[in-house]
Amino acid sequence: NNQYVFQVVENATKPEVKDAIEFLFNTKVKSVRIMNVRSKKKLFRGIRGTRKSWKKAYVTLQADQKLEMVGG
Repeated sequence: NNQYVFQVVENATKPEVKDAIEFLFNTKVKSVRIMNVRSKKKLFRGIRGTRKSWKKAYVTLQADQKLEMVGG
């Protein structure tokens, strides 16, 4: 499937994400889809608060490409 998900800064664009992934991992990106995750209202020890909203990017690599990631 060659699809990976990354959390990115809120003002990142598709071309910026594509260029960053290609530069950092030395791979070829086929497509990038971006989704804004909205904030949620939560209770923190009885005090009402909100979690921050954030942005995630779904990156699809070309068929012959793979990411070499170190887990830990």
